[in-house]
Amino acid sequence: MKSITIKGSQRESVGKVSTKALRNAGKVPCVLYGGEKPLHFSADELAFKNLVYTPNAYTAVIELEDGTKLEAVMQDIQFHPVTDKILHVDFYQLFKDKPVTMNIPVRLEGNSPGVRNGGRLLFRKRKLSIKALPDLLPDFITVDISKLRIGGTIPVETLLSDDYTILHPDSTAVVQVKASRTSVDDVEDEEEEEEGADTEATAVEGTAEAPAAEATE
Repeated sequence: MKSITIKGSQRESVGKVSTKALRNAGKVPCVLYGGEKPLHFSADELAFKNLVYTPNAYTAVIELEDGTKLEAVMQDIQFHPVTDKILHVDFYQLFKDKPVTMNIPVRLEGNSPGVRNGGRLLFRKRKLSIKALPDLLPDFITVDISKLRIGGTIPVETLLSDDYTILHPDSTAVVQVKASRTSVDDVEDEEEEEEGADTEATAVEGTAEAPAAEATE
């Protein structure tokens, strides 16, 4: 999985006064959990732009002033209710031998026959919560909808992998196609295609037999 570097400074004081001063200076107070003890640090608010305001999933490399580099995932973030400024961020430190839970985006691939026939595509789960070792975390989970017809559903159980565990019930719908007022039955389309293929095959056979008849005469 791709990572983004967050350059931070370790915090000596964690009281309300120092926290307010950090925010006034355009800094975000953060805490890194998962190690021997919580690590309190701060970073520029702009440093979180590509980590927070994106549909993609990234790990973070926390780089402190003393040269320490720690890999982590963002666990929680708090925004100001009025200004939407970032108030606080919690991280969880990654270790290669310890599984971690993370929300991974879902990407659709292909064109749905049901949608082409007027059906309505319902993207139920744009992100899936998974548990995996850090090195096995995917950038995204691909869902092929090229065979998804009207009334069809792609559940979690069709996306299972040996690399990670999906933390949703197997029957959870990820994407489905519902009928709409303008939709047509794509099963009929299939039958028409088959009938067309049969007609074409008959025509080809007739064409192939004509020379033989002429040769007999």
